[in-house]
Amino acid sequence: MRGKTIRQFLIDGQADGRWASELSNWTGKAYKIPRTYINQCTDRDDLGNTGVYFLFGRNDETDEEQVYIGEAENIFNRLKQHLSEKDFWTECIVFISKDNNLNKAHIKYLENHLYILAKESKRYEIVNSNVPMEASISEMDRAEMDEFIDNMRLILGVLGHKILEPSIKRKNDEKEILYILQDRSGIKASGKPISEGFAVLKGSKVADNVATSLSKSVINKRQLLFDKGIVDENFTFTQDWAFTSPSLAAAIVVGYSINGRNAWKNKKGISLKEMEEG
Repeated sequence: MRGKTIRQFLIDGQADGRWASELSNWTGKAYKIPRTYINQCTDRDDLGNTGVYFLFGRNDETDEEQVYIGEAENIFNRLKQHLSEKDFWTECIVFISKDNNLNKAHIKYLENHLYILAKESKRYEIVNSNVPMEASISEMDRAEMDEFIDNMRLILGVLGHKILEPSIKRKNDEKEILYILQDRSGIKASGKPISEGFAVLKGSKVADNVATSLSKSVINKRQLLFDKGIVDENFTFTQDWAFTSPSLAAAIVVGYSINGRNAWKNKKGISLKEMEEG
């Protein structure tokens, strides 16, 4: 993997305004636009181009992050429509081609594949009412659009939305240190530290009940894993899943509050806390 250069331009001179993002040696371009700035985008002529976009917001009831994925032959006009048609979103990220060489078939292909990747990652609640149809394009165009998606994934992550990323990336490395949590009741789970916090790995078991003392927010997060199918009816993780901390990951597993840095231990019985402290 080589280093990448991404140029960020704060259009309005402030961090909470509009951003333009470009990747070196790429014809694509991204705009990050707060909902409150959409009407000011008449100064961006290239937003009249063909492209794809993401509308980001939150579910008021569950606090889960939500996204709508769409395409348009005139991005600005479509975003203006969404101001009156969709209430949930507070920010959008738009992708266009600087030379405006994306056609209708390209953006339909992109929309379909972006939807599938977002669905597979299960990081966001997708509010699209229908699965976007995939357009038929040539092999050459597919390769070009797949590369376009790779660059979109990179920029989306930099802009704070890892919507296209799997929950964690496994390394084919035998030296990778994994941690085990074995509860007194026999519940057993494995996990690993990651840049986002701590990941519980596929096949790990969780307790079939929770303590009454467990906070409501953790109980809700736990229930959401069942609702999404990330934990199945056998109380088993069906895929690797990232949490913001080792303690949250441990509490989800055992069903009560616990210090995850002490609870997660490697194969030699050394805790994550001891490993971090050297």
